[in-house]
Formats: sequence, C-alpha cells, structure tokens
Amino acid sequence: MRSRSIFRVLKFVLFAVLFVAILFLLGFVVKDLWNWLVPPIFGWKSIGYWQAMGLLVLSKLLFGGFHRSGGRGGYRPRRMRERWEQMTPEQREKFRQGVRGCWDRVPPPDANPTA
Repeated sequence: MRSRSIFRVLKFVLFAVLFVAILFLLGFVVKDLWNWLVPPIFGWKSIGYWQAMGLLVLSKLLFGGFHRSGGRGGYRPRRMRERWEQMTPEQREKFRQGVRGCWDRVPPPDANPTA
C-alpha cells in the first residue's frame, strides 16, 4: 500500500515539473513570435519574457477562460448520454423528429436528393 502512495506522489511531481516546463517554454515561444512578427509589421516595441507570460494569461482570460473540466468530458454530455440511454426507441425517434423540426434546412437522412 505504501508503494502505491509513493508512486502516486512521484507521478504528481513528474506532471507538475512537466507542466512548469511547458509553461516556461510557452513563454519563450510567445516572446519570440511577438518579437519576430509585431515590431516589423506594426512598429511596436519588443517584449520580454514576463510580458509574454502576461500576454498568455490575458489571452486565456479574454478568450479561453479558466474552466474546471477541459473539453468534451463535462457534465452536460454525460447527462445527455444517460438520458438518451434511458429513452425507449419511440422516445428517441420523437426526440429526433423534434430536433429535425428545429433545423428546417437539414433534410432527414432517408430523404432522396433531387437533382
């Protein structure tokens, strides 16, 4: 049991070090891209490493946000999947028809295209 907890701690430390290293490198990438593109194109000043890190944080706040769950594995898809599995085939077909009614431009899959 003790070896499991040691392995878990080592794995956490490894991921933490990897995360910090990626952030460190990302700061340099942003700094180098900014200094390579922006001053020649717009005539603005070059930036330093910490300014690049500030740009990363600012862009994350403005465009990405800080979400707890990353991507597709959140609460809503799981809840919808559970509800879908509990439906009878008739309820599923009724749901499909309701969704198709919302999308007037999308033909049903069994419709024959006319040329």
